Amino acid sequence: MEWIEKLNKTISYIEAHLAEEISYDELAHIACCSTYHFQRMFGYMAGIPLSEYIRRRRMSLAAAELQGGREKIIDIGMKYGYSSPTAFNRAFQSVHGIAPSMEKGEGAPVKAYPPISFKITVKGVEEMNYRTEEKAAFRIVGISHPLDKEIEKNFAAVPQMWQSAAANGTLERLLPLMTGQPMGVLGVSACNDKEEWRYFIAVSSSSHMEEPLEEYVVPACTWAIFSGADSGISIQELEQRIITEWLPTSGYEFADAPDIEVYLDPDPSNTRYEVWLPVRSKK
Repeated sequence: MEWIEKLNKTISYIEAHLAEEISYDELAHIACCSTYHFQRMFGYMAGIPLSEYIRRRRMSLAAAELQGGREKIIDIGMKYGYSSPTAFNRAFQSVHGIAPSMEKGEGAPVKAYPPISFKITVKGVEEMNYRTEEKAAFRIVGISHPLDKEIEKNFAAVPQMWQSAAANGTLERLLPLMTGQPMGVLGVSACNDKEEWRYFIAVSSSSHMEEPLEEYVVPACTWAIFSGADSGISIQELEQRIITEWLPTSGYEFADAPDIEVYLDPDPSNTRYEVWLPVRSKK
């Protein structure tokens, strides 16, 4: 329950700062996790990305103020962080389907998005098999790509990175370098609050590294490890179930370490995978 209470406190923070710049770092601090993990958690729990939720809330308030007819459109746009009428007009139309000028004083229909609240809901009886492992720091070798601080902007970049790695022979080059656990091709989201966020396609390795490959050291951590296969649910669906169903009542919270996807079989027609979630006990 404490975990859900923290999430609801982040909603209160958002509501109190809708007319200001909202700090994702502060939201993460309230939720007691990294900025990256907070955005993932929020997106899975709320069903929409954090940035989209904030935009909808701001445009809901902007519509109500436009209906009042007392303030200029440009002033309302500035109030909610839009430095130009064009940017405000685009954001307003994306939410309400009409231009702000059509709403002002004319009573045109708009959409309302009230503040959300989080609660624990009991869902079905589907089992989730997992194990926990304590693992020392380990080195990975591979390629990386920078990630945007708004994680939904990476949804296209990461799949493209995998496609390129398969097409240009990078995956084939990595497999012989694999020497340690986790045994598989790794997708590593290295997104702590102290370094540039990067996504690695890599293998766990102690082998000599040749250019243009990169290396990264995954810190020592406790991992909650869940397995799946394409014959069941997708890895994204598994991750959503982990965060929305398992984590809130598990007695664990996010630890400051990367998320890892482990692809146990490189054959795309026989994909078996594991999700390694970095955790620490809340006790």
